[in-house]
This record gives sequence, structure tokens and C-alpha cells, in this order.
Amino acid sequence: MIDCTDRHLRVALLTCVAVVAAAAALAVQAGNVNAQAPAAEYSYGNLSFRGIGVAYGRIWPSKVEPSASYTLRADLGYFGPAIRMMPYASYWSSDFRRSELEQLAEKLERLPPLQSGGVQLTADDLGPIRWSDLAVGIDAHIVWTAPLRTLTYVGGGVAVHALNGRGDVVANTFIEDLLDSTTPGFALLAGLEHQPHARLRVFGEARYTMLSDVRYPELKIGGALMFPANAVTQGGQ
Repeated sequence: MIDCTDRHLRVALLTCVAVVAAAAALAVQAGNVNAQAPAAEYSYGNLSFRGIGVAYGRIWPSKVEPSASYTLRADLGYFGPAIRMMPYASYWSSDFRRSELEQLAEKLERLPPLQSGGVQLTADDLGPIRWSDLAVGIDAHIVWTAPLRTLTYVGGGVAVHALNGRGDVVANTFIEDLLDSTTPGFALLAGLEHQPHARLRVFGEARYTMLSDVRYPELKIGGALMFPANAVTQGGQ
């Protein structure tokens, strides 16, 4: 019997790796070209609010069940030639995998108070436990223009992630405290944007996010409203 969750995880991860690897090769070429650009062309003074977008995605985390993700992002324009900055906020929430609950139950059974009492815990005794993540961060995109009013990009991002665990059984216990944390995260990403209208963009993106407690590939689609109109043909300016 095929485990659909594992199959989808492999497909998503391979998609992220393939897209990022291909775009990274282009990044090397772009870097060689932009290396000769004057340093003065790279300045935070170039940044200004140019648009806002929303995205819906799907994640496949290492410890919890696959889940939907929601993202709000702003377009601050270009820090320098072809380097675009995108602050964002994202959110997802999902139940812990049963295998993770079983491992947690085994660890709790080793605690001296439980060992002396002969207590035997199972995943059903602990769950369900839900984990959520609210992240605020910023992405940097290396952008190229393509035919048909299209942009392609590859990049990376940093964020602060507020992880929150909750469940009826673990509420107000040290277990809940262990699941709650604020931690930095890093991401690799690649995407494609199309501009059907001067003030509208639609995009698809693949990314892989790494935290100390969880890692996950993600695929997302979304749209952005641009202020003011910013033609794709400007080539990153």
C-alpha cells in the first residue's frame, strides 16, 4: 500500500531541490554580470512600497501532518540591480504525527515519577496535540525577466518563527512549555511571476524552510496588487 503522505513529501521536496538547483545556476551567471555594478547602486534608499500580495500553500513538515499555509507579503522593490526585497508574514497549523506522539510517550515513561508508578503511556493518552507557526521575515530575490511579461527568481530568506503547541491533555503542563518557542529560521526559494495586468501579478513559488525544531518543503500560489503599476519589462528596476 502506498503512503500518500510520504509520496507527496518526496514530490514536493524533489520539486524544491530541482527548481532551486536550476535557478542557482542562473544566479551564478547573474552574479558574474552584476559583480561589475557600482556598489553605490545597492542602497536601502532604493526601497519603497510597491505592492502587496497573498498566497495559499501546502507544507510537508517533518513532525506534523501536511497542512495548508497562508502568506501575506509586501513588495519593497529593488535594493540594487536585480535584487528584490520581500518582507512577509506566514501562518500554518497542524496536528502532530502519531509517530511523534509515540516517541514522546516513550520518553515520558522514562521519567522517574512515572517509572516508579508503573505508568504506561500511549499516543492516545497525549493527543491530539496541535502545533502552529506564525513567522515574520524577509526574502531577497535575484530576479530575471522572461518572455510574455514574466519574471523568474531565486533567493533566500530569514524569519523569526513563533511556534505554539496546544492540546487538551498537555494544556498548562511542561510539555506545552517545551512545544512553545521563538526561533530563527532560514529558507531557500525559487518562483515564477506573470503580470496579466499592469497592477496585478500572479505567482507560484517553491521553498524549503529550516528551523531547529522542524523543516519542511512548501509549494504556494498567490497574487499581488502593485502600487503603482510596475512593468515587468523594467528588468529589475
